[in-house]
Amino acid sequence: MDFGFNLNRTANASAWRLMPNRWDFVAFPLIICLIAMAAIGFHETMEPIATLKTQVISTDPSNLPEYALRTTLRMLAAMVASLVFTLVYGTLAAKSRRAEKVLIPILDILQSVPVLGYISFTVTFFIALFPTRVAGAECAAIFAIFTAQAWNMTFSFYQSLTTVPRDLDEVSRGFHLTGWQRFWKLEVPFSMPGLIWNMMMSMSGGWFFVVASEAITVGNNTITLPGIGAYLAQAISDKNLTAIGWVVLTMTIVILAYDQLLFRPLVAWADKFRMETTSSGVAPESWLLDVVRRTRLIHQLLVPAGWMLARTARLPFRLPSASGVRFAVPRFEKGPSRIGDIIWGIVVLLGTVYVVYRVIAYVRTGVTVSEVEHVFGLGFITLFRVAILIAISSVIWVPLGVLIGLRPALAEKIQPLAQFLAAFPANLLFPVFVIVIVKFNLNPDIWLSPLIVLGTQWYILFNVIAGATAYPNDYKEAATNFRIRGWQWWRQAMLPGIFPYYVTGAITASGGAWNASIVSEFVQWGDTKVQAHGLGAYIAQTTAAGDFPKIILGIAVMSLFVTLFNRMLWRPMFRYAESKLRLD
Repeated sequence: MDFGFNLNRTANASAWRLMPNRWDFVAFPLIICLIAMAAIGFHETMEPIATLKTQVISTDPSNLPEYALRTTLRMLAAMVASLVFTLVYGTLAAKSRRAEKVLIPILDILQSVPVLGYISFTVTFFIALFPTRVAGAECAAIFAIFTAQAWNMTFSFYQSLTTVPRDLDEVSRGFHLTGWQRFWKLEVPFSMPGLIWNMMMSMSGGWFFVVASEAITVGNNTITLPGIGAYLAQAISDKNLTAIGWVVLTMTIVILAYDQLLFRPLVAWADKFRMETTSSGVAPESWLLDVVRRTRLIHQLLVPAGWMLARTARLPFRLPSASGVRFAVPRFEKGPSRIGDIIWGIVVLLGTVYVVYRVIAYVRTGVTVSEVEHVFGLGFITLFRVAILIAISSVIWVPLGVLIGLRPALAEKIQPLAQFLAAFPANLLFPVFVIVIVKFNLNPDIWLSPLIVLGTQWYILFNVIAGATAYPNDYKEAATNFRIRGWQWWRQAMLPGIFPYYVTGAITASGGAWNASIVSEFVQWGDTKVQAHGLGAYIAQTTAAGDFPKIILGIAVMSLFVTLFNRMLWRPMFRYAESKLRLD
């Protein structure tokens, strides 16, 4: 037996597996570009903060590639932070009944607090962390984008965890999986379709507030970071329609790029997590994912990382059990648990009363009772406007979302278009709305309203698409075999299947609409200003003036309206979906 020959053949085979093939030469430039982007971004972030004062935002189109790079890096950093927040916060809210009573109302408040509200009170904090570097201002901008991305992702993940099919949960417990193993092997995969579509929506939602995050004005303090948002703010101030056109073109290119390089591979990869027992027909595809799978050297380099992640997911960690676990088999609660619930409720109530007291004490220093009554009246106006727009959006986008979600080939074509439309900042339409309203003497209370729903209606569309995409193929085949068609198909098959996803989209769309009212009820084109009556316009004006007691009042009233609206309408619908419409 020639052992030397076998050793040489084995060595040659190992060396051959490490030799790059033609697909490696396609993938390597993309990886090098990503590394270069990260290096450039880190270098510019660590520059002295004095450079922000010397750099003037120029509307020369030649600056747009650099500005697009800076903005994209901020949005990707915010996306990573949002994903980490989603996994931690959503899990705590879904696993613990006591934590849910606190975390979900807080999440309602967080999504209702406008981006301008966060900026007003975080800029100083982040700059104090890095007083001599641009990193402080960058962190403030990233945090502002984070607040436009994280909440709908968290709601989606929470909804998925609370609607995991009971039979799958029982199987995982039958195999004696620990909480850590069940999280990575069952719960995260089950949530993937909805989470990825909400990540797309979050990325687009970041564009909607990119102007506020890069061109920050609070009172007499102005911080401008190089980016597409700052470029757009300068173009609007200069009434430069040509520059606005260049912004639209740049945004289109950037959105197409991250759709092809990030989200389309994720959608194609997540298709394997669909919950079904039959084939799913036409599966979504991604040329980038196909290229990576066909590479030889890169594939071999990725094998150790994949092995480590798989081993980590299988580690038998036994996490401490949360009180009032939601997925446990129903049982009669014992005395200590009930006493614990009472104590926990008292603690939460006392904490809420203290926070309300502190807010009232601060607001009283600069606000009169008549001002409070006036702000509540503005809140009811915006509430009516938001409710009407969400209802109209639901009627339009639920049927279209189902149509797109059930056809993967169509979804691939619609995906980049939907991302672009969702990312389209309302600021770009200011010239049209201001000019038309002023020229024809139209009522701003009516004709500025479409700007509110411009960026928020897509939460409903993206979540409905996610629900239709995740709808089990065997359910569709059963409906076909039983000849369920028309309205009966909608009422008994599809609407119950997508209802949890729709409620998640409607909750985030409602909160987003309140946020959007700040940039939509008070618009400006050059020196021409058009204002509608509403709470959004009030917050925008007080933020620009730096009147902090009135800013707090406006934010508190908006948070109160959103929380009560969610408690009275969306939460009962969510509980109904959780208890009656699970895909068991």
